[in-house]
Amino acid sequence: MTSFKEMMIHANPIHSRIMDFKTYALEDEKVIVQGRLTDERFQTVYDLGGQVRDKGVVHDMVIYLLVGGMPLTILEADAEMPHVPQELCITTRESIRKIVGLEIKSGFGEKVHKLIGGVAGCAHLTHLLVVMAQAALHGHWTHKMSRRRPIPRTMDEIEELSYFIDSCALWKEDGPIVQGIKKILDESTRLNAEQ
Repeated sequence: MTSFKEMMIHANPIHSRIMDFKTYALEDEKVIVQGRLTDERFQTVYDLGGQVRDKGVVHDMVIYLLVGGMPLTILEADAEMPHVPQELCITTRESIRKIVGLEIKSGFGEKVHKLIGGVAGCAHLTHLLVVMAQAALHGHWTHKMSRRRPIPRTMDEIEELSYFIDSCALWKEDGPIVQGIKKILDESTRLNAEQ
């Protein structure tokens, strides 16, 4: 019996969604996060009215976020829609500004859906923004960790830790990564006491 993955190998794709995220460092531990969502069809289709829709890019949308502070907060937001399937899609672009001031923390996705989801905005921008939260955290963390800092004395001194604990199996509160951090802190405390 052929597995569904083997069937895929011999088929040509009919659609692709690519999401790409880049983070750019600024001063004062702020970053700009750029997220792009691109949908492309690889075959011609017919709309509900029977009109031919050519293959090619269907959606190309970009969100820019300026984030900083602790808790990590969206300070500015903008969106571009270089390619959309309907001219009216552009009218939803300004909805992205409603998320300025929103903290990137647990419950972020739910808040985004309330602010710009459904009839309040664009489903594609909403999806892109929700996924961007992880990219923003990683980009901000990378920027912050790019300079040597003193080893924290306690877990409470690691401000970003609350974003990561219980975010996945390895980051569970009693999991291997948190235990490793505790071990580093304990060793540092022991060495400082010996000096």
